[in-house]
Amino acid sequence: MPNGGFCKLPGGSVVVAIGLPSPAGDGATVRFLVHAANRARALTRLRNLGLRAVYLRGNSEPPTPDEVTAVLHHPEGLLWRSTVHELWHPVRSLPKEPVA
Repeated sequence: MPNGGFCKLPGGSVVVAIGLPSPAGDGATVRFLVHAANRARALTRLRNLGLRAVYLRGNSEPPTPDEVTAVLHHPEGLLWRSTVHELWHPVRSLPKEPVA
């Protein structure tokens, strides 16, 4: 089950942080950050990437202030990383599912 949360910004938009299984199918968890007008649009952006089972239940792991700053300063407003010590990557560099 995905774990994550959101925070509402003073301008009315939200930043959603959610941990999902890696699309590469390697068993790792990937943390995504999405800046959008509301939570529904943020989750739709992730679903449009092919991450179909994306739902945000509760607010157990909201984005940290550093994560909010990172996503607000990125032109696409959509970042990911697989470990805490790794730098944030733009969504276009996300590994695709393995070809079987």
